[in-house]
Amino acid sequence: MGISRHSDNPQIPSELHLRRLPIADAMYKLEKYIDKAFWEKITTVRIVHGKGTGQMRKAVWEILDSHELVKDYRLAYYGEGDAGVTVVYLEEYQ
Repeated sequence: MGISRHSDNPQIPSELHLRRLPIADAMYKLEKYIDKAFWEKITTVRIVHGKGTGQMRKAVWEILDSHELVKDYRLAYYGEGDAGVTVVYLEEYQ
C-alpha cells in the first residue's frame, strides 16, 4: 500500500524523520506534523523513528494512541522500513 494524498499541492512531505532527536522534541514535531498532514488532506504518512532501543517508537505510539486525527497505525512491513518505521492512517479531511 502506497502513500495516499488527496491534495494536488501538498505543503509537507508524506514522511517525518525523528531519529536522533530528543524524545520531547520529536513528540512536539510529531503532533504538529499530524495536524499539518490532516489539513493537507494526506491520509497516510510514514513516521521514521528508527529501531534502536525502541524508546522513540514507544513514545510515537503513545501519541498515536490518543491523537484524535489518527484512524489507525502499524509497524511498516518488510521492505517499507520494517521496525524502524510506523505507517499512520489519518482521518479524512471533510
